[in-house]
Amino acid sequence: MFSTKEKIQKPKVMEINVVAKNTAIIGNITSEGDFRIDGTLEGNIKTKGRVIIGVEGSVKGKINAVNSDIEGKFSGDLFVQETLTIKATANISGDVIIGKLSVEPGATFNASCSMKGAIKELNQNEQQQLSEKTA
Repeated sequence: MFSTKEKIQKPKVMEINVVAKNTAIIGNITSEGDFRIDGTLEGNIKTKGRVIIGVEGSVKGKINAVNSDIEGKFSGDLFVQETLTIKATANISGDVIIGKLSVEPGATFNASCSMKGAIKELNQNEQQQLSEKTA
C-alpha cells in the first residue's frame, strides 16, 4: 500500500565564488552559485544565485542574477529577477531592470530603472532588449 522508498531530494549546494581585493578580471563569468566581488571586473556575470559587490568592489559590464547586493561601484546593465539591495556606499550608473528595490540613504543611483513583477516579464524584456541592440 505504501512505498518504503521515499524520494529523497539532494539539497542544492550553492557555491560562493569570490573575486578578492586587489584582483582584476576581464571577461565573462557564468556560475550556478553566489558571487562576491571585492576586486575589479570588466565583463558580464550571469548566475542563478546572488551577486554581491563589496565596498571596494567595482564592476563594469552586465549582471544577470536572481538577487544582488551592491556596496561598491557598478556601471552597465543590471538584471535582477527578485531583489536589488543598494547600500549607502554604493555608486550605480546604467540601466537597471529589477523585481524589487531597496535603497539605503546616501547611495548614488544614477540609472534608468524598470521594475517588473514577474520573472517571465524580465526574461521577455531582456530578450527584446538584446534583439534591439543587435539589430
